[in-house]
Amino acid sequence: MRENCPGSVPCDLNDLQQALSIHTRKITDSCRDKDCIEDLRVYLTRGSQNILDGCAGAKVRCTELLYTYIDVEPVAFDRNHYCVEATFYYRVLADAVVGACRPVTLHGVAVFSKRAVLCGEDSRAHIFTSDTRLGGPDGVTVASVNRPTAVVEVLDPMVLSSKVVDVCHCPRETAVQQIPEGICGCFDEELVLCGEQRRLLVTLGQFSIIRLERDAQLVVPFLDYSIPTKECCDSPGCAEDPCELFSKIPFPEQAFAPSGCDKECECDTCGYTTT
Repeated sequence: MRENCPGSVPCDLNDLQQALSIHTRKITDSCRDKDCIEDLRVYLTRGSQNILDGCAGAKVRCTELLYTYIDVEPVAFDRNHYCVEATFYYRVLADAVVGACRPVTLHGVAVFSKRAVLCGEDSRAHIFTSDTRLGGPDGVTVASVNRPTAVVEVLDPMVLSSKVVDVCHCPRETAVQQIPEGICGCFDEELVLCGEQRRLLVTLGQFSIIRLERDAQLVVPFLDYSIPTKECCDSPGCAEDPCELFSKIPFPEQAFAPSGCDKECECDTCGYTTT
């Protein structure tokens, strides 16, 4: 039986040299989502907040995804399922109108969290690796529990709308967001988490894919090791002999083959189309 190998090269499975054992990650479950995040609060820097409190209005220009924190916890009533909680941190740029002057740029961060319950399969094995140390400076333990690994793929969100509201007109918040130090370090000033007079709210549209993966050992057909065929070049525009470049172009056999009278023929050199 003949199959297509990588690179669309026909190969005969009977000619395989041997079976190769590899270690990879198996996707146990995945989902995709299209979130419309309405009236998400923007935590502005100190200077930006002072401008917002005294400006005539502001509009969000763009947003950028800075970081995604992912936490995986087992579901109590089903040992094969896990709850994936993803928290997204966005950098927000807005334009504030101050008098008749040109707009002033405001800087801030917005935070959004979502959850997904996925099947992570059951495993009782504990994984030990040699690249971490117990009590090391990174605080990572050498022993890993048998939870699957969560992967979140997300695009930069689309700005759908924005508005400025007084604090007295905002819905009451249960708790102030805790912004990690790494996110705060992306800004030149401290972020204002409370005590402001006005707030900037933004509505975002976000596309995301969440999946759970587990380590797996697979046996795959082994043809040969992959050796690159492309030669290294010092610069993007490597100087080569024009005739040598021309010799690498395949002969256009199809262009010399006669075509039926009822088919259109497009001239490659002039762009005319004839029938």
